[in-house]
Amino acid sequence: MHFARIQSPALLAAFAAIFLAVGSLFALPDYTLTGTGVRVRTIGVVNIDVYRISHYMEHLPATRSREAVIDMDTGKKFVWTMLRDVDRASIVKALREAYALNRYTDTAKIERFVAAFKGDLKAGAEVTIEYDPRAKATTVTAAGGEKATVGGVDFMKATWRIWLGKIDQPRLSDELIARLP
Repeated sequence: MHFARIQSPALLAAFAAIFLAVGSLFALPDYTLTGTGVRVRTIGVVNIDVYRISHYMEHLPATRSREAVIDMDTGKKFVWTMLRDVDRASIVKALREAYALNRYTDTAKIERFVAAFKGDLKAGAEVTIEYDPRAKATTVTAAGGEKATVGGVDFMKATWRIWLGKIDQPRLSDELIARLP
C-alpha cells in the first residue's frame, strides 16, 4: 500500500484545520471536581457505606450553593462507585423515593431513568449520571453498560435535587460542593 506525501504546507494546514474542527465536535467537556462523599444507609444505630459519589461540572456557578449547582445549565455529572452489593429493587426504590421527596412526579421520565438498572450492583461497580446541556438530556450509565437518556432541564434539576436538594443525609450534599470556590 502506498500513501502520498503531502508536500504543500498550505494543504497540510488545511487538513489539520479540518481534523481539529471535526475532532472538536466529539470532544468531551473538561470537568472540574466539585466534591466527593459517601452515601450512607442507616439501619437503627448502624451506618452502612453504600457508594462513594463524586460530582463534576464543566462550568462553575457564580455562587457556592446547592441551588446554584442544581439550576446551572452546564455539563455536569455524578459518578458512583459501589462500596457494597445492592440489589436492583433497592436501587430503584431509593431513586423513586428520592424523586418523590423532592416533589418530582413525572412518572414516565422516572421509569425511563430507572430502567437502566437491569440488575444488581456489585461492590466496585460504577454508575455515571451525566447532563448534556446541548442536548438538554440526562443520561445514566449503569454497571454493565446499560443506558437510559431522559430529556428536559426539568428532569436534570430533579435528578440533581436527589443529592443536592431534600436528602436524608445533608452532609453529603455539602461534601459534593465542598471544592467550589
